[in-house]
This record gives sequence, C-alpha cells and structure tokens, in this order.
Amino acid sequence: MEYLNGFLVACRGIPTTVWVSLVAVLIGVVFGLLLAFMRMAKNTVIRGISHVYVDIVRGTPMVVQAFILAYGIPQILQENVFYFRWADLVIPAVLVCGFNSAAYMAEVMRSGIQAVNKGQMEAARSLGMSKGMAMRLIIMPQAVKIILPAIGNEFVTLIKETSVLSFVGVVEIMRQGTLYNASTYQTFPAYIGVALAYLILTLPLSKLITYLDGKNLTNGGRRKTKKQLAAERAAETAKEAAA
Repeated sequence: MEYLNGFLVACRGIPTTVWVSLVAVLIGVVFGLLLAFMRMAKNTVIRGISHVYVDIVRGTPMVVQAFILAYGIPQILQENVFYFRWADLVIPAVLVCGFNSAAYMAEVMRSGIQAVNKGQMEAARSLGMSKGMAMRLIIMPQAVKIILPAIGNEFVTLIKETSVLSFVGVVEIMRQGTLYNASTYQTFPAYIGVALAYLILTLPLSKLITYLDGKNLTNGGRRKTKKQLAAERAAETAKEAAA
C-alpha cells in the first residue's frame, strides 16, 4: 500500500513537470535557433557571444543556474535596484530549463541547417529569392525534418532534468516524492513512486520518437540513404514553394 501511495503522490507532480518541459523546449527551440544563426554568422563578435553563452551554460550544472535565477537575481535587484520577487517559482524554473535547453539545441539546429545541401540555397538565389526567403521556404523546412527527432529527445531529457527544480521549491514529481517522504518517513516507497512516475512519461515518449524516426527513414521496408532523403525533401519543398 505504501508503494501505491508513493506512486500516486508522485503522479500529482506530472502536470507541472510536463508543463514546464513543454514550455521550456519551446523556449529552447526559439532561442536555440537564434544561437544557431549567431554561431553561423560572419561577424566574429556575434559568433563569440554565442560561443561564450553555450560554454557557460553547458559548463555549469542546471541546479546552480536555477538557484541563481530563482534567488540570486532577485537578491541583487532588491539590494541595488528595486524590490523584486518572482510571482511564482515556476517562472524561473521554466526560464532556466528553456535557456539551458537552448544551449544544446543551438548545435543541433546548426547541424540540421548545414546538413541541407548548399546547392539548394544557390539554386534558390539564382531564381531570384532573397537569402531570407530561401532560408524560410527551402532550407528551414528540410532542416526541421532532420532535427525533429533531436527535439523529441530533448523533451524527454528535460522531463528528467526538471527533477533539479525541486531544490528551488517547484512542486513537480521529485518534490512531491520528497514531501511524501518527509511526512511519512517511507523513503523507499516514496522514491520508487517517483521513479515510476518518470518512467511512465519517458518510456512511451522514447518509444514513440524511435518509431516515428524509423518510419520517416524507411520506405517499403528499405532504409533510405541520406542523399535520397535530402533529394526527396528538396523536391517536396520546391513544390510547396512553387505553389
């Protein structure tokens, strides 16, 4: 009975965990795309800024970043500028997960964009398209198809990494288990319940991503080469752009 109670209590944190992860991965995709373009920029200063950001975020634990954003920044503002306090600790939690995710998504997106044949950009420009239009209509749709599995994997990773947010007071799955343990002293059932709650989220999602990725890469039971995939995506994109 203790194990069932531990699992049910942990499941109360699922909505918060999923909501934080979803919003964070969206922030990560948008900000990561910006960082990817900065990393590909010709301007040395812009490239340098993106490299510094990525190195700092990747080189420090997310729990430290969470403490800085949730408690450190409000303290600095209160002492030197004006009184500031987060209306809800979920806000800095979402931001820190999103900004952390962006540092990893930047490289994924840069690789996805560069995986598209450079000749397609040249062909689009020769047809009179501006660089921005070619990027929007030709390059990005193909890049998105390439990086979709990585975005899905990042979502699964974020679900697990949100556990560090319990240290700053966000009541997600891990925090629910910690509170249950503190009130009942049932340590093993509490954290077994936490583990099971994470598993019912991550395992189905991982299997779904693997299935969709395999379905996208196969045709008639035969695995396509990267060149075949790129050619088909280019043809589809060209038809959509022409329409």
